Amino acid sequence: MRRRRFLLLPFAAAVLAGTAAWAAPPPDPELLALLRKAIRDPRGFRDRFDAEVWLLDMSNRLRDRVPDPEQRLTILKAVHYEAIRAGLFPGLVLAVIQVESDFNPYAISDTGALGLMQVMPFWLKDIGRPDDSLFNIRTNLRLGCTILAYYRKKEHGDLRRALARYNGSAGKRRYPDRVLNLLSRRWYRQ
Repeated sequence: MRRRRFLLLPFAAAVLAGTAAWAAPPPDPELLALLRKAIRDPRGFRDRFDAEVWLLDMSNRLRDRVPDPEQRLTILKAVHYEAIRAGLFPGLVLAVIQVESDFNPYAISDTGALGLMQVMPFWLKDIGRPDDSLFNIRTNLRLGCTILAYYRKKEHGDLRRALARYNGSAGKRRYPDRVLNLLSRRWYRQ
């Protein structure tokens, strides 16, 4: 069932683009400023050797979910950089992606969230970038990681609470438990 909804991408994207912001709370000005700054940051890996070791390890773990090696490396390079840039552990971002979209960069949720990290489209409008695409891996990860890092900061480092806020399920444990379970079982550090 979950896979079927991804096949309706062109139609659903057109329909959801106009209705996705229906439940959006007023954006936090601090988060908007962070997103505006993040979307303009073009830098790459900071430590090439560590990144390559990480890419090899994670590529092997991701092979069953993303069989195409080029697509897999594109996702992993972007995840590594965006997670580090936002001050997040890259394995955490991979766990979030697995729960949110199962590594489908064209995923669309029932609520209209888009891409790997299931970012709501209203963010692009709110930061003055309405023509950017959340199906672009770099854009999606840049915004998703920035939002998650912001919630972690607001929750004083409490990752469980930050994950619940990211998912829109504050006060509930199901989503954070799923992410943290994947983090400890699949995306852990070696």
